Amino acid sequence: MENYHQARLPTSFNLYASADDRAEVIAGLYKLAHFLEENPEVPTPRTITVSVFPPTGLTDTERRAEIDLVASRIGAETRESAGGHYIASLRFGPVEYSAVAIPRYPTDRGR
Repeated sequence: MENYHQARLPTSFNLYASADDRAEVIAGLYKLAHFLEENPEVPTPRTITVSVFPPTGLTDTERRAEIDLVASRIGAETRESAGGHYIASLRFGPVEYSAVAIPRYPTDRGR
């Protein structure tokens, strides 16, 4: 059975931002940082993780290869979580950029 969120997406769906979307996301991050800096009365989380996921429609091997590629681009090592997620991440203090591949589980594993 596929991951709940993946099952709701079309067969092939790219979760990466386009060039225009990327510029808007980066601008939004700067605006958020400025807003939080200018409004110290607003609660701020202790940590923040920004996650990206490979496009859907890929095999587990292709998803892992995608994370390997991201890892090489950000100069990070890959690791596998206890839940089987394949991850590469880069920390900026309490802020983390994380690329995550969530495997499709075989039906015989009961997931």
